[in-house]
Formats: sequence, C-alpha cells, structure tokens
Amino acid sequence: MFSKEESRKLREEFWISFGKSFPRKWILYDTKLKGFAFKFHFDTKSALVTLDLEDDLENRINFWDKLQSLKTILTEEFLPDAIFEEAYYLENGKEISRIYVNLDQKVSIHNKNTWRDVMEFFVEKMTLFEAFFEDYKDFIDS
Repeated sequence: MFSKEESRKLREEFWISFGKSFPRKWILYDTKLKGFAFKFHFDTKSALVTLDLEDDLENRINFWDKLQSLKTILTEEFLPDAIFEEAYYLENGKEISRIYVNLDQKVSIHNKNTWRDVMEFFVEKMTLFEAFFEDYKDFIDS
C-alpha cells in the first residue's frame, strides 16, 4: 500500500514522465466546444482515453446524437474498440456521456513497469480520437 502522499508523488511523476517522453500539444480540454473534452485517465486499475460530454443535458443530447450518427465511422476508421455510454456516472455521482477506449491489460499508476505501455496506449488512442475530431469537428459543432 502507498500513503496518499506517495500515491500523489507517483501520479505526478507519471504525468511529468509522460510529458517528457511524448512532448506534444493535445487538444484535450481545448476543443473550443463547451462541455466537450478529451481526457486521459490512469489509476490503480485501468487506463482510459475518453471523450466526455459534461455540459447541460440539452447540449449533451445534441452532441451525443451527432456522435451516434458518426459511430460507424469512428469504430470502422479510427477506434474499433470504442465504447459508447450515453449515461456514464463519475465517482462523484455526476452523470455524463462518454465514449472511451480502455487499455485491455492489468496496469497501475503505482507500478512503474506498466507506465510505458500506458503512455504508448495514450499516444496511439488519443491521436486517433483527435484525428476523428479534426475530420468531423464542423459537423459536431453545427
């Protein structure tokens, strides 16, 4: 077990290492679309790359409907293993809509031996998410 402070330091070390190993400006929160954000998630059990819709319900529904209409393109041309969840509940109980890709292996941010696999997964999947977004941003934002 790790103390909270040890865990915090490991998390910080991971993200610094990721930034140094793969220096790149990611779109992430800067999509220019309110409530539409890409995220990296890595904890003691899993690693995910997500597209989260977190705005008010009307805006979420609008984005979700457009993304649903592009689902075949996203899964056939970009991310075949993408999972669509219209109602996804965060740990704090907040409901969002989420499209995500999960790294299908046992990883932990506390285990440095898994870090390289997670970093490579993040780069590969986020690059594909961003390419999809760039190709279809105008439609999504219409």
